[in-house]
Amino acid sequence: MDFFSFVKPKNDLESTSDKQNNVPFVPDDLWTKCPKCGAMLLTTDLEENLHVCTGCSHHFRINAKQRLALLADSGSFREHDATLKGSNILDFPGYDKKLEKARQNGVESVICGECTIERIPTVLCVMNAEFMMGSMGTATGEKITRAFEFATENRLPIVVCTVSGGARMQEGILSLMQMAKTSGAVKRHSDAGLLYITVLTDPTTGGVTASFAMEGDIILAEPDCLVAFAGPRVIEQTMRQKLPKDFQTAGFVMQKGFIDAVVSRHVLKPTVAKLLRLHGCKPIEAKDAVTRS
Repeated sequence: MDFFSFVKPKNDLESTSDKQNNVPFVPDDLWTKCPKCGAMLLTTDLEENLHVCTGCSHHFRINAKQRLALLADSGSFREHDATLKGSNILDFPGYDKKLEKARQNGVESVICGECTIERIPTVLCVMNAEFMMGSMGTATGEKITRAFEFATENRLPIVVCTVSGGARMQEGILSLMQMAKTSGAVKRHSDAGLLYITVLTDPTTGGVTASFAMEGDIILAEPDCLVAFAGPRVIEQTMRQKLPKDFQTAGFVMQKGFIDAVVSRHVLKPTVAKLLRLHGCKPIEAKDAVTRS
């Protein structure tokens, strides 16, 4: 007699494994793993904690809209040049498709406008890592330049939050020219005796670091963010030497005198507001704030 004739036929309605029945279904986006300490964090808790790890205080990257909500008073931000965007001016192969994909996360790699920070009128620029890693193209440089010119004309302080992989190679020398263009606008704002605060976030590199990111009157940075011109891997490959621990992180760069303070995201807004007040920037009355919004 054939042994296999005694095998019970499989019923499609029955589970193939008791082990599978005992494993609960967990959505992929329910937990987030911290890249620094490896802790598994409940995503809702992480969001409530401003995207900062509750175990090791690692600062996760956030997008431009989240940072605007973090710094600007609720309902006070008014965007400038919202429709200004770059194009494939050099007919770089594949650049049009990359721009189209990037614009699912915003019009350009920076959002500029005016707002109040603890009721203090301020021009605010926030770069967006979700748009081609915050790379600086011609439109990015133009928007930042216009923001500084608006701040100069209206005698307002300006706060710029940087995050960038550097100049956008698809726009070639025109992208590199934005370094001089934005720096000129920063100089005119400074000559007018006005305050410029930079907030460096992870990563701030390349042409952005070599221009307006490091030209602030006061330079703040989030903990452990990368601040560099050329990244550490490029330097190691060039020098063929192992770099020091925490090389080019915010704390390391501050020790070398390039950053004034490393500030946690939890106290960033009150710190910026305090600096604005210390430099003579006065808050507007509550009734005026309602009128402006």
